[in-house]
Amino acid sequence: MPSLIRLLVILGILGGIGYGTLWAFANLVKPQMREMSVVVPPDRFAK
Repeated sequence: MPSLIRLLVILGILGGIGYGTLWAFANLVKPQMREMSVVVPPDRFAK
């Protein structure tokens, strides 16, 4: 039984670290905004 509890504790800690990492990436990392330009061929307008 102690080995089962140890396994569950280790899995819980790893899951908490993974969840914390995803939370940090989602909330603390801001994407850089930049302009985009796309060339559309004239034959696409004829349809």
